[in-house]
Amino acid sequence: MANHSRKVAIVTGASGGIGAAVAERLAKDGFTVVVNYAGSTGPAEALVAKIEAAGGRAVTAQADISSVEAVRRMFDSAETAFGGVDVLVNNAGIMNLATIADSDDALFDRQIAVNLKGTFNTLREAARRLRDGGRIVNLSSSVVGLLQPTYGVYAATKAAVEAMTSILAKELRGRNITVNAVAPGPTATKLFLDGKPQEVIDRLAKLAPLERLGQPEDIASAVALLVGPDGGWINGQTLRVNGGII
Repeated sequence: MANHSRKVAIVTGASGGIGAAVAERLAKDGFTVVVNYAGSTGPAEALVAKIEAAGGRAVTAQADISSVEAVRRMFDSAETAFGGVDVLVNNAGIMNLATIADSDDALFDRQIAVNLKGTFNTLREAARRLRDGGRIVNLSSSVVGLLQPTYGVYAATKAAVEAMTSILAKELRGRNITVNAVAPGPTATKLFLDGKPQEVIDRLAKLAPLERLGQPEDIASAVALLVGPDGGWINGQTLRVNGGII
């Protein structure tokens, strides 16, 4: 276990999938983890119980990241409970697929609200409040490079996240805070698997030279590198964690 002297990490959208794997890994590495969730309390509380049973430390924090006030309250609570925040992992996001022609306003607005505005909300708060020496990791997606049909709106939100990542890294000059993004490829999560026929899943699993889907733990390992001591010289970058798919 790495010794981070109980630094505090907020992981958004952490009640399942990649977010849960990241929360578990950071807790294992010695961070106190704030498990953010937007909706159902049960999965977040179950994850906290699992982390604590393994000897880690974690708490839940309900907040819809598309809400400025909810994000501010989440940071307030973490500062009150633990004295400050050292790491932000922006994992929360939604994906609704349609061609650009068939994308209605609701599909566009919701993905912008969560994936883009939500990430902006947490980045702005972290830029003002993260302790010096901290780390920020945003979740992008390899669809920004794959540019597949029906991913237009989703890919656009993630491309914007990558742009903000590089810009914020420069804006935080002098505070020893790194800002990076991780861009998973096809990963075996509920978000990815839902609604896809098995033949489509099998075909996507074969696209990467390593010939399998990514696992949430694969992505968590990359995040752990970026927020740990070995990632201190990586800054303003997007790391494509996709098995070589692009």
